[in-house]
Amino acid sequence: MKKVSFGVEKNFCAECSLALRRFIGNMDGVDSIDVENGMIAISFDDAIIPEEMLVRLTKDNIEKLGYKLTD
Repeated sequence: MKKVSFGVEKNFCAECSLALRRFIGNMDGVDSIDVENGMIAISFDDAIIPEEMLVRLTKDNIEKLGYKLTD
């Protein structure tokens, strides 16, 4: 399993956190997703979903929910 983490400018509201967990967490190859304290951590199997694809989809969905990533 690999793990990627993202920082977000502010904490997710409960509904946005649930939406992100449902979309990203239900993707093939994703083992777990933790969303708390302005951080998102995703454990995944890169043999099933390439890291580049997971990162792109996660960033796109975070931005669609109205949040901005930190560096």
